[in-house]
Amino acid sequence: MIGFLRTIAQALAAQDSPKQLAAGFALGAAVGLIPKASLLAQLLLILLTASEASMATGGLAMLVFAALGYLLDPVLHPIGAFLLGQAALHGLWTWLYNLPIVPWTEFNNTVVLGAFVFSAVIAYPLYRAMIPAFEKYGATIGAHIRRFKVMQLLLGANVASKFTP
Repeated sequence: MIGFLRTIAQALAAQDSPKQLAAGFALGAAVGLIPKASLLAQLLLILLTASEASMATGGLAMLVFAALGYLLDPVLHPIGAFLLGQAALHGLWTWLYNLPIVPWTEFNNTVVLGAFVFSAVIAYPLYRAMIPAFEKYGATIGAHIRRFKVMQLLLGANVASKFTP
């Protein structure tokens, strides 16, 4: 448990570049929007962890967009239903469904497909919009987080002298 908390503390206190922070936020948004039971969400989560994108902002975006995902379901379902109902794409859907692993992505679920397409459409604009915000506030937030005694303990900083009377 302490190791997990230390990992979170290191991710929050990391001095990532604004582009890494923004990339983490955009990937986290995609993971947050897509229902987690699908292989597609798991693959995007692996991409987030394997890339140099910020895990801290990715986790924050996952929380925010998972909550928004439930509110956006009435928008995401029609997108997926529209795409799955197109006669011109019927051959593509059949071919994808007959591939070995692709059906586990649950692309044939209207909400999963709608969330994937929606997140793909907003990913780059979200990334570009977050870069200036992280350029302005990223360093100050990281410095503020590192000042907490709990964070210093988790990060291994010497704070024992501060606790002695």
